[in-house]
Amino acid sequence: MTAYPLVRLSLCAALLASASTLAAQDAPIILPGAPGQDSRVIDEAEATRLADTRYSPADVTFMRDMIVHHRQAVEMAALVGERTSNEGVRTIAERIDGSQADEIAFMRGWLEERGESTGMEDHSGMQHHAGMEHHGNMAQAEHHAKMGMATPAQMTALAAAEGAEFDRQFLTLMIRHHQGAIDMVEELHRQPGTAYDPVMFEFTNDIVDDQETEIERMNVLLAKLSPDPRVGLAAGFRDAGEAISNLRLVAALPKPTGFFDPQNPAQLQPAIEKDEEETSEEDAGEDAGGDAAERTDPEGSTDREEDEDEDDEDRFGQRSSLLSFANTDMAFSGDIMIAGSYHGFNAYRLGEDGMPNLVSSTVCPGGQGDVSIVGNLLFMSVQDRRARVDCGLGGVAERVSEERFRGLRIFDISDITRPVQVGQVQTCRGSHTHSVVSADDTRVVVYNSGTSYVRPNEELAGCYETGGDNTALFSIDVIEVPLADPAAARITSSARVFADDDRIAGLWLGGDHGEGTQETRLTDHCHDITVFPSKNIAAGACSGNGIVLDISDPLNPKRLDDVTDTGFAYWHSATFNNDGTKVLFTDEWGGGGRPRCQAGDPMNWGANAIYALEDGKLEFRSVWKLPAPQTDKENCVAHNGSIIPVPGRDIFVQAWYQGGISVIDFTDAANPVEIAYFDRGPVDEDQLITGGYWSAYWFNGRIYATEISRGLDVFALEPSEFLTAEEIAAAEAAQYPGDVFNPQTQTQVTWPEGFTASR
Repeated sequence: MTAYPLVRLSLCAALLASASTLAAQDAPIILPGAPGQDSRVIDEAEATRLADTRYSPADVTFMRDMIVHHRQAVEMAALVGERTSNEGVRTIAERIDGSQADEIAFMRGWLEERGESTGMEDHSGMQHHAGMEHHGNMAQAEHHAKMGMATPAQMTALAAAEGAEFDRQFLTLMIRHHQGAIDMVEELHRQPGTAYDPVMFEFTNDIVDDQETEIERMNVLLAKLSPDPRVGLAAGFRDAGEAISNLRLVAALPKPTGFFDPQNPAQLQPAIEKDEEETSEEDAGEDAGGDAAERTDPEGSTDREEDEDEDDEDRFGQRSSLLSFANTDMAFSGDIMIAGSYHGFNAYRLGEDGMPNLVSSTVCPGGQGDVSIVGNLLFMSVQDRRARVDCGLGGVAERVSEERFRGLRIFDISDITRPVQVGQVQTCRGSHTHSVVSADDTRVVVYNSGTSYVRPNEELAGCYETGGDNTALFSIDVIEVPLADPAAARITSSARVFADDDRIAGLWLGGDHGEGTQETRLTDHCHDITVFPSKNIAAGACSGNGIVLDISDPLNPKRLDDVTDTGFAYWHSATFNNDGTKVLFTDEWGGGGRPRCQAGDPMNWGANAIYALEDGKLEFRSVWKLPAPQTDKENCVAHNGSIIPVPGRDIFVQAWYQGGISVIDFTDAANPVEIAYFDRGPVDEDQLITGGYWSAYWFNGRIYATEISRGLDVFALEPSEFLTAEEIAAAEAAQYPGDVFNPQTQTQVTWPEGFTASR
């Protein structure tokens, strides 16, 4: 190739450009019309404007909408005046009044410089779009709701309020308003060709930073308005503040040796150089309910907290821990309790006053660690891609490996001091949870729920993510375990319980339910399936749906009914009441690793939904969420719990991660009431560390709660205005069939003669 001198090349380019320009001036520029309409000749200025890539129509719409959005914020701030004596609220209003006015001026100027209308009349003739007094039509009202703006009714109520009530309304509305601005920016950035203008790109990112900072401040202020003793508890790993009501803390046991990092027991996140960060490819694309072994989020979020030290923010970030030592679920049999972990499991013998005494620790890394006990067999769910067939500590690095294990482990625990692995069932999506459906003298039937990625066919034959009816998605695994030879356990079928009209993907297909509703996961798996064998029914919390199954033939479950909920992001778990006439579902909004119980969070997101079960159909009754605001350093959302067997009443104890544990009475399904609770402050005051209660279960008179980062707690109920001593005694006397409790196998408890509905 000939090498041309740089000067010569530049001159040639200039001449070519000049010739091209002259030619373009001589030739007509045509703009075609719609079909049937004539084309027209346009000038160079119009052609250039039409081809301008410096900004897009979406940018213009964003700026116009944001002006409307900001003006309402200014109107709301103007209402503060003499309606409050709260200096924090006044300061927020002053910042809004100053910053939003400046940003409105910038946005108007940006539009005008480009010859675009601002979409607003002059101030003298303004239609007061900001308050939506004249929103014109329902479509505009819905659009403004999507932007997080207050409705006319909410603005009227705010203007009429005073004192603490004004503060609550103002902060609640303003948090949603600010979040709406963040959502608008995220929506803009998702569209191709938007925010190309560097000035606008910087402006939109500044909006997000400013709004997030203000949301944090307002959540703190809003939480302080709550009189709940759980608000404002001091942080600490071993010395956190505590609040307790109508419970007695029997014991708080640390993790056993070998199940925590002695150099970093709280799993605090070390700061590292940002350019040294590596993005884990572990189960890319998963979110709530997914494989979590390599994330901060115990249920699969990939979000990572950023270092908040402004001096280091350009150089340092935070690395999330592997959750290698996270405590998970529990199972009980007689005086034995097994506590699962991402690192294996610990076996305890329950002594006087329900005190657990450690008898053995079994190291077998693999993630999740949900456990069930049947006779002398222990079943354990394993989902991590780094888990090994031999329980080894080295992990598995290769994409395809015979050493990888993802599925259901089977241990012989006849000698509880020396468990032995005697069987394995490899599954396409691993095992996030499992449910013991039936057990007799010859076999055990288990439903397996895998929520992670589909492993390649080269590693496990028959595993396909796509492929029509051959896909490993949209099913649950039905596993048979012969008691005479647990090593021969196998998957007998993949039940298509989501099918409808011969379509295997017959339920929720993902997305939101309309303006102001949750973005809900696609229903292609169940997270939990709680079976009630004596009633021949099961309730599935299945990502995008709650479902009810007929399990009269355990090998062939059939769906009876399915429901959705506009506030549910991820249907996580299900619990029947003792007679099987109600089902309580939980929503794990944010995957378990995010602070979803802050003061400004919606009370119908990340909550419980209570349904009546009538003739196999689910009938909605109510929603209930933890009422005590938590901080942004506490991962909190609805999680695992169980029935407390008080005769004649429906009482439920539940884990809320770092929201603590709560006990509710849902006998009146339309009006659930909290009757007891326990809470600690965050693990750390500066970092959001994944911790808190994974599960809280009642067994033989005590509540046992696995704390992800700290250990194991035991509670006893105390008499109160909500629960008599006689009712507590009746609950303590309840009898479980076989004296066994497995989390996802519900049994109908009975009471000795003489115990009745004593209330």
